[in-house]
Amino acid sequence: MPSMAQLTRRSWLSLAAAAAPAALVPGTGFAHSAAQAVRRPAVTNGRRYLQYDVFTDKPLAGNQLAVFTETAGLTAEQMQAMTRETKFSECTFVQPAEAAGTDVRLRIFGPANEMQFAGHPVIGSTFALADDGVIKAGQKEFTFGLGIGPTLVELEWQGDRLQFAWMTQQKPEFRRTLDDMGRIAAALGVADGDIRATGLPVQEVSCGVPFVIVPMVTREAVDAAVPDARRLDFEAYLFTMDRGDGSDSATIYSRMFAPAFGIYEDPATGSASGPLGSYLVRHGLVTPEKAQAILNLQGAKLGRPSWIHISITSANGTISRVRVGGHSVFVAEGTMEVEG
Repeated sequence: MPSMAQLTRRSWLSLAAAAAPAALVPGTGFAHSAAQAVRRPAVTNGRRYLQYDVFTDKPLAGNQLAVFTETAGLTAEQMQAMTRETKFSECTFVQPAEAAGTDVRLRIFGPANEMQFAGHPVIGSTFALADDGVIKAGQKEFTFGLGIGPTLVELEWQGDRLQFAWMTQQKPEFRRTLDDMGRIAAALGVADGDIRATGLPVQEVSCGVPFVIVPMVTREAVDAAVPDARRLDFEAYLFTMDRGDGSDSATIYSRMFAPAFGIYEDPATGSASGPLGSYLVRHGLVTPEKAQAILNLQGAKLGRPSWIHISITSANGTISRVRVGGHSVFVAEGTMEVEG
C-alpha cells in the first residue's frame, strides 16, 4: 500500500472512484459504475442509416424516415426486413444510378412491399444526401431513379444548408368515382352524411400512385374516422377545407389510411398530396392562382403535424405541372446489423 505522499493525482482519483457508491442511471432507478463493462456485442455487418422527420421543421413531428446509405449487396428480402425492423411507414435505400439522366437509384420499401413511388421518402432522402454531401451545396436540381422512372427534385438553399425541396410528380390521372357512399362510410368509420354534404365526388386520382380522395365537411368529421381494416381495400385520403378554429394557416386538413398496404394511418403522404391538389383544381375548389400555393396539414390527429406544400400549375382547366414540397429535420444516425 503506497503512503499518502506516494499517491499521485491519478491514484487518488482511482481510489475515489472505487470507493464511491454506484451512481443511478437517470430515470431508471438502476445503479451503475463508471467503469462498468459494456457487454453489447459489436456490430459486424452494420448498415448505416440517417433518420429524418419529414414535412416538418421541428424534430419529433412529421413523418419518420430511415435512409440507408450503405446498401451494396443487400437483397430485396433484406431491405424489406430492415424496413419492418424500423416500424416506419417507409425506408429508403440509396444505390448507384441505373438509368441515364438520374443521379442515384432510390429503392423505397413499406412494411409490406417495395413501393415504386412515395413522397416523403423522396423529400427526406434529398435532405439526407444534401447533409451527406452527395448533393453539393447550392445545387439546384437532383434526379432520383424510382420504380416509376426519373423523378426531379428542385432545391432551395440557405448558405450551405438545404432549406426546402420540391418534388415533381406525374400529371394527374382522374379515374373512377365511387358512388356507394354507404360502403365507403362503413369502411372509413364515418357518417355518410359527412361525405354527401360536401356535394363533391369520391374519386380515385393518381400522380404515380392512385388514392381515393374523400371530401369531408369538417375537421371534426375527418378526425372522427376509425377505418375498418377488413373493409378498407384502397388507399383513402380524407380531406376538408374547413379552417377549424382558424389557428393555423392550412388550406386543407387531411388524413390517410391504407391498412391493406400495411399502413393503418400515415402522418404525411406526399404521393397523395399531388392527387389531392389536382382534385381541388379539377373541381374548382381553388383558383389557378391559389393552386400555386396550397398548404396541407396532415398527421395532426396522430400528434405528428406535417406541413405539405402543394403547387399545381394549370391553364384553361388543364394541369401541366404537379409539385409537392417541404422541409425535413435530421434526428438520428445509426447502424443496423444485417445477417449475411
